[in-house]
Amino acid sequence: MEYRRFGNTVLMRVDRGEEVLAQLKAMAIQENVRLASVRALGAVNDFTVGVFKTREKKYYANRFTGDHEIVSLTGTISTMSGEYYAHLHMSAGDEQGRVFGGHLNEAVVSATCEMVVQIIDGEVDRAFDEDVGLNLFRFI
Repeated sequence: MEYRRFGNTVLMRVDRGEEVLAQLKAMAIQENVRLASVRALGAVNDFTVGVFKTREKKYYANRFTGDHEIVSLTGTISTMSGEYYAHLHMSAGDEQGRVFGGHLNEAVVSATCEMVVQIIDGEVDRAFDEDVGLNLFRFI
């Protein structure tokens, strides 16, 4: 992974064999990013995304392997109990144009991943909401 910071914007390249979430976290901790918007595109060959079943308040994961292009990767960086917290969703298409996506659990880069992190001046923490079953924004 390599990145450069330009004011409140970080441009990042995640390299072949690296895991997207781990590299994003490493950069965010290094740069003390507490709140940001994240966008990316690229290629992956092993990724796991999930869907949250609201009635059960539980995530179900789906793993995909093989060549896939990231169609969309979007999300946020915030904090929970003052510590780094990322919430990302990703969609990726296969060679036949079928697209699979959901809440991003893991994604291993097959070629490259170009990421733009827009840092937001402020801080938003998260707290578990028992009624919804998720860690929701808690504005402080």
